[in-house]
Amino acid sequence: MLDRFFIALGYGLCHQLPERSFFAAGYQLPVCARDTGIYLGFALGLLGLAVLARGSRPTELPRWPVLVLVALFVGAMAVDGVTSYAGLRTTTNDLRLLTGLLAGWALATITVPMVNSQIWRDGRAVRVPDGSRQVLWWLVLLAASFVVSRWMLPVLGVVYPLLVSAAIVVTFVAVNLVFVGLIPAFERRARRLRDIGPQVAIALVLGAIELAGASLLRMVAERFA
Repeated sequence: MLDRFFIALGYGLCHQLPERSFFAAGYQLPVCARDTGIYLGFALGLLGLAVLARGSRPTELPRWPVLVLVALFVGAMAVDGVTSYAGLRTTTNDLRLLTGLLAGWALATITVPMVNSQIWRDGRAVRVPDGSRQVLWWLVLLAASFVVSRWMLPVLGVVYPLLVSAAIVVTFVAVNLVFVGLIPAFERRARRLRDIGPQVAIALVLGAIELAGASLLRMVAERFA
């Protein structure tokens, strides 16, 4: 039953090739190694930014040096994926996980200020990470996230694919909150965490529709391939 759930959750998101995926307690993770990195990187990136922000709810994008790192992180995943698919070089699941994690971490850094600027009434015009010390901690947390993802989570057995499943949901909800926050009834209205319940519920429903739609598209494509 759990195995069917994991496969169904990632069906529309990923090719789910066993040789390019991780397993835990006999369960194949919902998505491949690269996508596992993306979703775990995004979720862990949210946690890392929350630690660095210390409740400040930053609304500004990072300064250009950090944005350059963000672009390099996403670019590293693109280079690994394109060159390996083109047959120019071989890659490994560890490298797929690492480059996916870099991309997810980078995307979280961009998404957080966008959500904060749309959702919170008391968002602050600050950047996270900002300053050399905070950027260093941001990078340290990124390295720690790879260690956790590669060597610590796999020993948790079935908890590992469950956490990856949760990371997928968190990613969809967070990205959808950017758009839900554009609805006039919700824009910059929330003061406390409990105030964003309706926004999160809508983002969750949108995520479910998006996942179902992606699965339907894959089924149609496979039928007519």
